[in-house]
Amino acid sequence: MGVRGLETVVRGRVLAGGDAGFGAASRPWNLAVRQEPVAVVEVADAGDVAAVVRWAGERGLSVAAQTTGHGATGSASGAVLVRTGALDGVEVDPVRRRVRVGAGVSWGRVQEAAAVHGLTGLPGSSPGVGVVGYTLGGGLSWFGRRFGWAADAVRAWEVVDAGGGRARVSAQSDPDLFWALCGGGGDAAVVTGVELELFEAPELYAGAVVWPVERAARVAAAYAEVLAGAPEELSVWWSLHRFPGAEPLVSVQAAFLGSAAVGEKLLAPLASVGGSVRDTLGVLPLTGLGSVSGDPVDPTPGLARTELLTGAVGEWSAALAAEPLDPLFGVQVRGLGGALAGPSATPFGSLTEPFYAYAFGAPVGPGGAGAVRSRLERLFAGVEVSGRKPLTALAGGEPLGRVFSPGVLERLGRIKRERDPRGVVRAAHPVLG
Repeated sequence: MGVRGLETVVRGRVLAGGDAGFGAASRPWNLAVRQEPVAVVEVADAGDVAAVVRWAGERGLSVAAQTTGHGATGSASGAVLVRTGALDGVEVDPVRRRVRVGAGVSWGRVQEAAAVHGLTGLPGSSPGVGVVGYTLGGGLSWFGRRFGWAADAVRAWEVVDAGGGRARVSAQSDPDLFWALCGGGGDAAVVTGVELELFEAPELYAGAVVWPVERAARVAAAYAEVLAGAPEELSVWWSLHRFPGAEPLVSVQAAFLGSAAVGEKLLAPLASVGGSVRDTLGVLPLTGLGSVSGDPVDPTPGLARTELLTGAVGEWSAALAAEPLDPLFGVQVRGLGGALAGPSATPFGSLTEPFYAYAFGAPVGPGGAGAVRSRLERLFAGVEVSGRKPLTALAGGEPLGRVFSPGVLERLGRIKRERDPRGVVRAAHPVLG
């Protein structure tokens, strides 16, 4: 179906297949994901979003929204892709400890605005990830052990419904839709903005320590010791790095919401390992949180697998470091617990597993994507997994039953059918097939 006339109902730029710039505008951040929308609309404002939804609904088309496409799954193919970059407002209310964020804003900008007031949001590892998409998927933060899911910090959503109407949705005004959006994936409305609670963060002690891979067993033991005594204010992640042309390395990344003096004591077991090649632990501004794990900034192709682990990981991580990881580039293990394991009003609920493990590679070189997928399968064969996954860790095509319980999935499906019977809104992980 053509898109003739779409440009007459919006102020933003409209691109269709064959137009100059269409390829770049439709490409997600993860270059390994192919998406072929029927058109791309770089909306100028929320009014444009509403106009696109109405236009698409009248023609039997769907609408998919993206800021960066970090979590793209290919579901935007055949839909009108709405790029929300121009919805870039950030408004902090330091008295109420709230921030209103447009759908085009990344976490780095929120941290910049909040840090001025000694406040923080609940960002993940990369400052370039969009706030809205991350939060619609639940949002696993550096500070999750202290404050829980990022979605639990939502106080209101600004949405365009499947009919093109605009609304501000809270737990009081529309409990069902509010709940579905707080980690349920955003399949029942297009989000144009979100209001989030902010948290006091007067001090941050954070950074990474890196060692040659030969010290992996000692690092694993020190990592376990740190976790055993970690308060909720401390998050500690273990990583194995094997980038092409570089020596393999192991590292521990940490973020502590507290003083340097206390942070140093909590992380003292890391110093006992000895032989580090880099140590960046120190007082860090909240705006520097994205530097701790050093996630890639530029768009890149990648295939990944995430699992929630149910037992200790010391022997498994040491074994990984002792064998070839090719064609994977890295493995990361995040210690969970704390507030993440407590009560949560999100569709996912409590994250009771003790560890989150993530492994990734690029589908290039001998064997391509098949070789990466095969190695990912073998990697996780050596450790016990729960079978559950956070929504943002779900690969395209994996069943939502790995994320949500049957009762939750039924409720999400009911809300989708009631709010969007024609399937106008399309999320990265649709709750209805």
